[in-house]
Amino acid sequence: MGSVNRITLVGNLGQKPEIRATADGKPVGNFSLATNHSYTKASGEKTESVEWHRVVVWGSLAETCGKYLDTGSTVYVEGRMTYREWKDKEGKEQFSAEVIADDVQFLSKSKAKAADAAAESAA
Repeated sequence: MGSVNRITLVGNLGQKPEIRATADGKPVGNFSLATNHSYTKASGEKTESVEWHRVVVWGSLAETCGKYLDTGSTVYVEGRMTYREWKDKEGKEQFSAEVIADDVQFLSKSKAKAADAAAESAA
C-alpha cells in the first residue's frame, strides 16, 4: 500500500494573498490561513486556540485566489503538506511547513458568487 499526504482545512485568511510570478512566468501565491480549535480544560474552563497555516497556490488557482480572496475570507483548502529548509542572508537555518493547495473553495458568500460568475463566463 502506498502513502497518503492530504490535508483539508477550513479557515479564514489572515491577509490578502500575495501573488507573484516565478522566473519563468508561472503565477504563484501564498496566504496565511487561521483555523480555530475549541476545547474544555480539565478545570472546566472553555478555551480556544488558533493555528496558522501557510498555503501556497500555483497557476490559474493562484490568479483566481489573488483576484477574489481578501483578509478574513473563509475558504476550504485541500492539498498536501511539504516542509522546506534554507539558509537566510545571515546564514541561519530557516524552516517552513506549507500546504501546497490543489483545491481552494471560496466559502464567503459574496466572494464565492463572484468566483462562480467568473468561472461560468470563462467556460
